Amino acid sequence: MNIIATTVSLAVDDVAASSAFFTTHLGFREVMADPSFVSLTRDDAAGDVVLLRRGSDMLPGEQRHERPAGLVLAFTVTGLEAEYRRLRREGANITMPMREEPWGERLVQLTDPNGVVVRLVEWIPPAGAQPLPTYAR
Repeated sequence: MNIIATTVSLAVDDVAASSAFFTTHLGFREVMADPSFVSLTRDDAAGDVVLLRRGSDMLPGEQRHERPAGLVLAFTVTGLEAEYRRLRREGANITMPMREEPWGERLVQLTDPNGVVVRLVEWIPPAGAQPLPTYAR
């Protein structure tokens, strides 16, 4: 097997509201859209996001009315401090202000209008630590 892309599909009540959140605040763009779904992408290494209208027959019967619960969609980013300032100016729903963890993680958490939790993470070496591996830069 050779995985060539990553896509997360999320069932939401209001596809347009989540799409606006991802395009306005997180730099995604719509590549396909229908009243029942929107497919979002970015030109960098981020995975794609598909938003499916909850209750849609595009979902298997047992999943049609499920909501994303306990899911945190995390993106590893660079320049988080500047992004945090921008998100605050834009009025994004920041549900966890930026903070730094002792193990070298700087993070901020947002929640979209449908309750989808998005975490932006930047890896920073803690004081006295070895340099970060290349995948975390």
